[in-house]
Amino acid sequence: MDEQLFLLFPELNEFKDLDLKAKTMEVWKRAMVEGGWEVADLLAMPFTLLIDQTPINIIDHTRAVTRTALEIARAMKGVYGDRININQDILLAGALLHDVGKLFEFEKSGGKFKKSRSGNLLRHPFSGAVFAARFGLPEEVLHIIACHSKEGDGRRATVEAIIINHADFVNFEPFK
Repeated sequence: MDEQLFLLFPELNEFKDLDLKAKTMEVWKRAMVEGGWEVADLLAMPFTLLIDQTPINIIDHTRAVTRTALEIARAMKGVYGDRININQDILLAGALLHDVGKLFEFEKSGGKFKKSRSGNLLRHPFSGAVFAARFGLPEEVLHIIACHSKEGDGRRATVEAIIINHADFVNFEPFK
């Protein structure tokens, strides 16, 4: 499974903190198992149910958000230098995990993806943060997952969470 995750998310190779990398990978692996998903399902799973027949799957969206967030951080550090502190590994883990709750929010029925019972009760920012908390991730990563979408409006407390929020919406709005 590790090999498959590296193929799906080559950005995993950018971690410096190997413990955080391992925890991030474990969250994805366990979410796939507990959600009953195979790699092929993720490659077919839309990144959102709000856009009918979107051509973007959850893997491509997650990678695009991750890459966008890393580039935003690089640009900010390049200009602001030591005047801003951005933890790249926290940013990376948050970006890779921001939508992991969709593995519980969605289900496949009759060959189509739809909201699950769980998804009707808890949107993915909440289910993802609660799920990821089981694996000992830092609170800063849980904060990113919980606050990356509209649920976090007015509550983003870290620069990493702000970056992920904007990276996510930049990778959503053009496909509406």
